[in-house]
Amino acid sequence: MTLDRLRPYVSGLLSPAIAGAARLRLTPNFFSAVALIAAFAAGGAFYFGEIVWGVILVAVNAVFDAMDGALARELEVASLRGDFIDHVSDRYADIVIITGLFAGGAASWQIGVFALTGVLMSSYMGTQAQALGVGRYYGGVLGRADRLVLLIIAGLLDLIFAAPVYGLPYLGWLLVIYGVFGHYTALQRIVYIWKRL
Repeated sequence: MTLDRLRPYVSGLLSPAIAGAARLRLTPNFFSAVALIAAFAAGGAFYFGEIVWGVILVAVNAVFDAMDGALARELEVASLRGDFIDHVSDRYADIVIITGLFAGGAASWQIGVFALTGVLMSSYMGTQAQALGVGRYYGGVLGRADRLVLLIIAGLLDLIFAAPVYGLPYLGWLLVIYGVFGHYTALQRIVYIWKRL
């Protein structure tokens, strides 16, 4: 189910933008920085109830996050430091966006913490596989690309249908989904790693 498998195709769609960035001598770290700034701004927008801006900024984060790695490969400057920066930026992006959602009232703090721990644990297991010599693994039902697409969809649904569903807005239910499927994805990755140790 995970949309992370589509990254090569997304990179192909971004080829014109990547070529333009290379001509302008922009660096992969530039795109990582802009993606992170967009994530912080999205978290702030959700906190203040500005769903339109939140959705737009999440989309900006997604596009620029896809471009940093693609540009690094295009320029043949991919490095461990760049990979490290990308992972750190992604985790901070996850934290500020999810915190912005539940601190802004989309759901209770309990649901928010459940969502946040699910997302962080699933992401951690993906890189822990590599640390243990199994090789980086991003399988499971809910990857980062899935989360970003679902976040944009939930935000649009809240804009179109303002009424809550069983007491929660769509963005609140999204946090429930993040929690349930985030922890389930972490469990899938734990089992995958364990079997290969």
